[in-house]
Amino acid sequence: MDAVLTPAADPVAGFAFDNSYARDLPGFYLPWKPAEAPAPRLLYLNRPLAAELGLDADALAGEAGAALFAGNALPPGAQPIAQAYAGHQFGGFSPQLGDGRALLIGELIDRHGRRRDVAFKGSGRTPFSRGGDGKAGVGPMLREVLIGEAMHALGIPTTRALAVAATGEPVMRERALPGAVLTRIAASHLRVGTFQFFAARGEWERLRQLADYAIARHDPQLAGSPERYLGLLRAVAQRQADLIAQWMNVGFIHGVMNTDNMTISGETIDYGPCAFMEAFDSAAVFSSIDHGGRYAYGNQPHIARWNLARLGETLLPLLARDTEDEAAVKEAVAQVTEVIDAFPDWYARALLRGQRAKLGLLADAADAADAADADAGDAALADDWLALLQAQAVDHTLAWRRLADAAQGDAPELQALFADGASLQAWLTRWRARCAQDDAAMATPDAAQARAQRMRQVNPWIIPRNHRVEEALAAASDDNDLAPFEQLLEAVQHPFDDEAPQRGRYAEPAPAEVTACYQTFCGT
Repeated sequence: MDAVLTPAADPVAGFAFDNSYARDLPGFYLPWKPAEAPAPRLLYLNRPLAAELGLDADALAGEAGAALFAGNALPPGAQPIAQAYAGHQFGGFSPQLGDGRALLIGELIDRHGRRRDVAFKGSGRTPFSRGGDGKAGVGPMLREVLIGEAMHALGIPTTRALAVAATGEPVMRERALPGAVLTRIAASHLRVGTFQFFAARGEWERLRQLADYAIARHDPQLAGSPERYLGLLRAVAQRQADLIAQWMNVGFIHGVMNTDNMTISGETIDYGPCAFMEAFDSAAVFSSIDHGGRYAYGNQPHIARWNLARLGETLLPLLARDTEDEAAVKEAVAQVTEVIDAFPDWYARALLRGQRAKLGLLADAADAADAADADAGDAALADDWLALLQAQAVDHTLAWRRLADAAQGDAPELQALFADGASLQAWLTRWRARCAQDDAAMATPDAAQARAQRMRQVNPWIIPRNHRVEEALAAASDDNDLAPFEQLLEAVQHPFDDEAPQRGRYAEPAPAEVTACYQTFCGT
């Protein structure tokens, strides 16, 4: 369809689109336009992000912004397209998925010189909708705001919400819900599934175009290199190793790690059936559709590697250059396998780097042999800490935060989290001995206070507790009351701040009976 969207009569100042995907990759998408919303109303505008993108937040805050973010009127230069991609969903391959309820509106260069996608989610049917209505409800779109902004505040690479606009029409799910459109900002929307779409069709030239585009956008240092496609796989794998390690260190469970939800950029994308773990449990699953626990908390590193292997498979024709040459294909398989086999070590290093920071430890070994011993010792200390949390069903977030208190000799609140104090004391003795090694090597004045301060900068006090998220979303969706959402958003945007009493309710774990039956849903 060659749909042409009429620009807004009064352009919204600040949008200066430069749409490289639409320009450079014809045939990789379908031009489309968002459905018209009968009564658009702006529910949320991310003013700091708007400023980062070079946009005029004041101009976007009124009726013009509501019309824009609902999809009724777009600024000049917007070029809405539905991107094509495939994907493995819960292990089963779907050769055509694509933007079923999303549209890439265009690309902006932000104030830091970074290219950023501007995309809608929930803007109506597209040719890829596969029978769905392409719409979204207020609750799931505000969830994207809460979790995305929490992840950003935690320092984890993520797509972010620029705006949410109510459409003024109901969306039919199990019951009628108020409709909404999310405007999402991303480094790009390139996915493992984008590569799978063209590889599954044997469209090698388009696959090459896509890989070269991804390299130019995310890994320009590889452009022109004879080994650029292998370099791309390695770079994506290393970004994902870092990302998954960060997820694990804050107890985040994505819930739907399909290959179409793994980005080439290394950003977290799609906050559907996601959740933050409370009592530590490596087998924790909250997604209502993950019946077998494929995407359980503890499986996330393994699934990331599996997804990367699927990306590696798509690149084999580019690496082999001549797929009729058996030796060339064999060498390409060996090159991909080497990268995939390196992933667990990259992940383990990233995980330990984060765990050391959370434990208040320094990496101080001088030579390779000492470094290996130090890594093994610190990894064992971290593993035993997590095993202790699991054995006693201790809240993951609060345990780490209270360990920072214990670093400066204030341990009662930490001890109160554990039923078996003897096991905790045995572990604390080991940890304090390890801390003493750092102190002796660094000879830092007030080492305990400095360690506690460092730990509080990486161990959050507040995360988006699932019961608080559900309260806020229910108030917004059912009662048209945004106050609980706004209050929770303000809290999760300051996860490491001093523990102000007025935010205490957001740090409290849910009652065990609530967590025991809690489920999340994809929101489609």
